[in-house]
Amino acid sequence: MASSRHIGIIGAGISGLRCADILIQNGARVTILEARDRIGGRVHQSTVGDHTVDLGPNWIHGAGENPIMTIADETGTVMYDPEGGRHVSYSRDGHPLNDDVGAKVQEFVWTTIAEAFQHSNLHGESIPAETSLFDFFRERVQQTNFSDEETQLCLDACRLWGTYVGDQVDKQSLKFFRLEECVDGSNFIVASTYKRILEHVAKAAVAKADIHLNEPIISIKAPPRHNPSPTKHQVTVTTATGTIYDFDQVVVTCPLGWLKQNISAFTPALPPRLEQAINNISYGRLEKVYVTFPHAFWHTDNTSTSTTNTVFAQFLDPSYTPHPALIEWNQEFVSLASLPEPHAHPTLLFYTYGDGGAEIINRISELDPSSAEYRESLIEVLHPFYSRLPGYSAENPDCVPVALLATQWQKDVFAGNGSYCNFQVGIQEADVDVEVLRSGDGIGPLRGLWFAGEHTAPFVALGTTTGAFWSGERIARLICRGFGIGEVGGMGVKDDSLPSAGNGA
Repeated sequence: MASSRHIGIIGAGISGLRCADILIQNGARVTILEARDRIGGRVHQSTVGDHTVDLGPNWIHGAGENPIMTIADETGTVMYDPEGGRHVSYSRDGHPLNDDVGAKVQEFVWTTIAEAFQHSNLHGESIPAETSLFDFFRERVQQTNFSDEETQLCLDACRLWGTYVGDQVDKQSLKFFRLEECVDGSNFIVASTYKRILEHVAKAAVAKADIHLNEPIISIKAPPRHNPSPTKHQVTVTTATGTIYDFDQVVVTCPLGWLKQNISAFTPALPPRLEQAINNISYGRLEKVYVTFPHAFWHTDNTSTSTTNTVFAQFLDPSYTPHPALIEWNQEFVSLASLPEPHAHPTLLFYTYGDGGAEIINRISELDPSSAEYRESLIEVLHPFYSRLPGYSAENPDCVPVALLATQWQKDVFAGNGSYCNFQVGIQEADVDVEVLRSGDGIGPLRGLWFAGEHTAPFVALGTTTGAFWSGERIARLICRGFGIGEVGGMGVKDDSLPSAGNGA
């Protein structure tokens, strides 16, 4: 193909890298502009103590028909299915629920989630926009014969669905809750991290694309095209370094949060309906805190086949630790000591979200992660929780953290100051908004400007790494089609069908 067909990709995350891969395989010249000093975007690793951990996604949601799962298998990435692992819930006063009550609570939560997906699918058009997922939880628990205590425990546990959507469930739209549904199949923790998956997705781009790091975008000029040829270098991108690039077509894979804050970077202005879609879809606030100990003191049974060691723990509306009024302080962790060898390590991974997550991050955002103040601040927050675990003793040095690390996506301007898209109460046409974002409201063919990312994914993969991968492939194939150069190398992109859509009448 003629080298004049030059595609610019803004962002070297999973979406941008997959887009580059398909374009390169079909002979396009590709330049990637990345604001950070590395590739990967929100897929990134760091260390806590001597252990490598994922700061961004560390799950694969839905093993069925999932290209990320396929890549994990091909690259020898080690997966862990925590299903069946011991799950312990702690009541408001800090005591573990007995197994029967805990199982009853979890069964209610997961049954109601499935019912909410189905209800949103079947009755979305008639559900008021202001109705929240938590409203649905309350309605359903009132239809049970649970005791008052069990009812409260169920509602407290339901609030922790916030770790999935990245914000409080009383903000989550019930009308469009179906858009939070994932690919069918088991959910896996990526035990050996996303490192090999990222390397695989990036292989073609690293080898054959022109990648420019440390190039934040400040301006994208994409005027309407009066000449029908797609190869006239009509999109101009300016970076913070003052460098100007000219492209035939540009794919913007910046996070939704970045788009929200930088709509003015586009000249001419984006179509009003596209701007509306960007503003309508919400942006989550999920954070992680890793706490590493000398040994996994909570593993009271060290046999390899143990089913008694805690894998998940939830702390429901704790009354035993001070926290700001009117902020949810529920916490949840997964034990990384339960991962398969050699990837297991004595670390608790806490997921925190919404206002509570923001409060924790605000406390440490100005602190050096190597400082005593940083360490003490996180311990102050989390000690009341991990000190409830079996095997804990204040006198035991194994119960004193040796390393702590918190993500701070809400403070990361290149991540758009958040985590991933979600759909909050008040939104009227979330499904249409996603479709508008995907199509750019038609400006791709007219202005050579395209959009990709987890916020433009098939409905079943919104907010996921899989969705970002699919979105990059989809846009690359559209551009290849427009150039008439073929579409080799694709793994296929999922349609918008949802698993729960067929589960009822």
